[in-house]
Order: sequence, then C-alpha cells, then structure tokens
Amino acid sequence: VQLQASGGGLVQAGGSLRLSCAASGRAFSTYTMGWFRQAPGKEREFVAGISGSGRNILLAESVKGRFSISRDNAKNTVYLQVNSLKPEDTAGYYCAAGVWDPPGTLSDEYDYWGQGTLVTVSS
Repeated sequence: VQLQASGGGLVQAGGSLRLSCAASGRAFSTYTMGWFRQAPGKEREFVAGISGSGRNILLAESVKGRFSISRDNAKNTVYLQVNSLKPEDTAGYYCAAGVWDPPGTLSDEYDYWGQGTLVTVSS
C-alpha cells in the first residue's frame, strides 16, 4: 500500500483544513487508517483512526470536538478534518495503514506510512 498525504498549509489560529490521504495498492477497505502527527522536537503522537468499514473511530483526547476522521472507500481516500486549530497543532501530519480493528494508537500497529503533510498554525 502506498499512501500520499496532502492538504496541509499555513492557517491562522481558529482556522480549518481538510487533510487527505490517497492510497494505492491492495484493497483499501480492508485497512484501518490512522493519522499521526509529529511536532519539531517531540515524539510522534496518535491523532485519529478509522476502521476499514468506517464503523470504528478513535480520536485522541486532545483533538476531540475539533478534529474528525472519515473515509471514502470508493476513492481510496481517508480524510482528517481539522477545525478550531491552535498553534500547538502545528506539526507534520502522517497517514498510516494497518490491519488492527478497532484502530490502535501505537505507531507499531500500522504497517504502511505516507510522507506527511505540514500544518502550521499561526497565533
């Protein structure tokens, strides 16, 4: 599975973005998809995950109420809608694919990774 993330950019605090991750390769709908982020000097952290069917969704506590994850299996794409952005949301955002259902929060639970898209939030 090859993953290509896009949609990042520079946005003011309070703004929104929609991140996309397009997948190619084996049957997309069989994979749990996750979003992680990594800020400079910090460890990578889990943001959101969604099972292959879309039935199971998991969000990190720090983004609940602001971020949402969805997928379109017909388009082989998973989305991360990020709203009410804060400067502390500034990070590289990475999509990942794995086989665990429900979605896991650990990097080791995902087998394939995209290259990341940068989100910068100005105050």
